[in-house]
Amino acid sequence: MSEFDRTPVAPKALQSGQYFAASYAGEHVAGTEFVIGALFVSFGLGAMDVIVGLVFGNLLAVLTWALLCAPIATDTRLTLYAYLEKIAGPHFIKIYSVVNGALFCILAGAMITVSASAIRILFGLDPQTGLFPTDLRFILIALSVGMVVAFAAVKGFKFVAKFAEVAAPWMISMFFIGALATLPALISATPDLAGVGSSSDLMTLLDKSVFVDRGTEITVWHVIAFTWGANLAFHGGLGDMTILRFAKNKAYGWYSSLGMFIGHFAAWIAAGIMGAGAASILNTPLTELDAGGVAYQALGAVGILAVVIAGWTTSNPTIYRAGLAFQSLNPKWSRESVTWVVGIITAVIACSPFVFSQLLGFLGIMAVIMAPIGAIIFAEHYLFRPLGLTRYWRIGRGNKLNVPATLTWFLSALCAYGLGTIFKIHIFFLFIPTWIIAMVLYVLLAYFMGAKSAESQTLTEMEQAEIERKRDEAKFIATLKIAKGVRRPPLETALLAIAAIALLVGFYLGFKSSGDAYPGAFKTAIILPTLIYFAAAITLVFIHKDRAEDAN
Repeated sequence: MSEFDRTPVAPKALQSGQYFAASYAGEHVAGTEFVIGALFVSFGLGAMDVIVGLVFGNLLAVLTWALLCAPIATDTRLTLYAYLEKIAGPHFIKIYSVVNGALFCILAGAMITVSASAIRILFGLDPQTGLFPTDLRFILIALSVGMVVAFAAVKGFKFVAKFAEVAAPWMISMFFIGALATLPALISATPDLAGVGSSSDLMTLLDKSVFVDRGTEITVWHVIAFTWGANLAFHGGLGDMTILRFAKNKAYGWYSSLGMFIGHFAAWIAAGIMGAGAASILNTPLTELDAGGVAYQALGAVGILAVVIAGWTTSNPTIYRAGLAFQSLNPKWSRESVTWVVGIITAVIACSPFVFSQLLGFLGIMAVIMAPIGAIIFAEHYLFRPLGLTRYWRIGRGNKLNVPATLTWFLSALCAYGLGTIFKIHIFFLFIPTWIIAMVLYVLLAYFMGAKSAESQTLTEMEQAEIERKRDEAKFIATLKIAKGVRRPPLETALLAIAAIALLVGFYLGFKSSGDAYPGAFKTAIILPTLIYFAAAITLVFIHKDRAEDAN
């Protein structure tokens, strides 16, 4: 399997927009949304502050993906690790790959833990919300889930995208259906509210029973910053170069809006509703419930499946990224073998529930650590030539280590620590000054340490080869036959219709249950359309023949 670990992606391997739409929708409608949505309930912010914060924070994230990450990824066609090695040198990339890979392992571990929190219900285990597991069976569950996820990641980008293509529509639907099914419990707990028949009624319910303003120190600005920075490692830190290098068009970066506004807006709110409803039903503090417990109260057995698959759709590409990070340490290592090792390490990490109970703080730390890397690459890619500096000057001077890049990473992270400890800036905000400091600092250090006079024959030859590669790629894309207007085969049309009808039936059951006392029959009724959907969707995706079309 060629994943172009260290070389630009070949034109014939470029993918159309459907893969990125499915990948972003699947990855960002995930098990961790149950955790984060519930934590937003505990913030003590009013509903309008949460909604406004999510809108603007997600918009900033999408702009960062579309205007920063996607253009660099499609221009270079390299993984983040290969491009960073080109800029900063093989010695730098070894340090970075270990740090970055470890962070991705912890993040993927949190998602596997979320999946395990659902499966533990089948075995009658208590929720695992402490720092360490209290039941050996939970450890075995987490290890088993981790092995399944590792297998999918080993199969490569296209397999991961196809998995998301199957799961994403159903996952998105389950968040909304689960929220609908939970409404009766919240309505009964909301004074002077007989039902939800208008947007005004919905806001009343959200304000009084879900996102209740308790005069917290957290503000709408914290929500904006967290929402923007939650995936900073992927967009501002350019981690998603690894995925977007396969995009035929840089405009595919806008598909991140599917993940942000469906996953990190609607799903977070829906998860908050489910979390508040589950706490009300069980008369238990939300902090004592895990994601599996919340989903089970809303959706029954289907909720267990929802959390399991939600964890998989996010941990699959995250382990894939981590595998590429560690594989970059030694070109002789195969990506498949390294990904298996990463998967095993991640599964071990997932055995400790602390990796998701401390998720918000971890995401803040990860953003601060990864922000300088994105700033260094941005500066060299876009600013060096206009400022009279030599791009890839490290190669021109024959250095194995880009010292200014190394100093920039260390000093900017040190500045972030100082801003947090001395000036008490909240961790959610620290990635912003860190990114700016790193960008300015790298330009200045590179200027004074040799980037202005580093032209060489090697760099000239590299630049010419890159021009020719881009020319060949443009010719290949121009010759692709655009299969617009081609009829979908009848069997595919029938399967698509069956899958869509199954989702509509699920929504109908959710709407029907939302007007009754908290339903028991709903949890049984939702199983059948779920089974029908997956039977149709899996068959559809895997019999579908890839068409050479630019789904722009």
